[in-house]
Amino acid sequence: MITCAFTGHREVYDSNIRTLIDHAIEDILKKDTSFTFYSGDMGEFDRMCSSAVRNAKRQYPGLDIKLIAVFPYMMTKINIYKAQYERLYDEIIIPTELSEVHYKSAITARNRWMVDRSDSLISYVYRDFGGAYATLKYARRMGKEIINLADIQRKKATQSSPP
Repeated sequence: MITCAFTGHREVYDSNIRTLIDHAIEDILKKDTSFTFYSGDMGEFDRMCSSAVRNAKRQYPGLDIKLIAVFPYMMTKINIYKAQYERLYDEIIIPTELSEVHYKSAITARNRWMVDRSDSLISYVYRDFGGAYATLKYARRMGKEIINLADIQRKKATQSSPP
C-alpha cells in the first residue's frame, strides 16, 4: 500500500495546476494497487487534490483508493456538512495525538501527522514561508518522496522561455 499526503498554499492562481495534480496522482497509481491519500481540506489546493483523487477512483475502479480528510481538531463545519463530508471522503479523522496540542499549533501538528504516515507528498509550494512551506521542509527532513508542482511549473517555464 502506498500513502500520500497533500500540502499547498491556500490559494491557487494557476489553472494548469489541476492537470499537474492529475498527472502526479496517475504516476503514484502506477506503483501499486492499494492507496491512501490524506487531505487536510483547508484550502483550494487540498480541495483540488481531493477532487482529483475522487476522479481517479471513478476512472480506476479496480484499484483500492481511499481518500481521508484529516482535521486538526473538531470543527463546526464537520457537523454542519456531515453528509457532504461522508459523501466526499472515505473517512474523516481527527487524530487523538492532537488532542493535547494547543489549537494554534494544531494545523502544523496535523500536517506532520499526515507526513509521518505517508510515503510521498504532493505539494504546491511556490513561496518560502507559511505552513505549506514548513510541511514541505519537514517532509524533506523525513526523506519522503516529494512532488512539488510549483517546481515542475518553474522547470517547464524555464524550458519554454526563449534564449
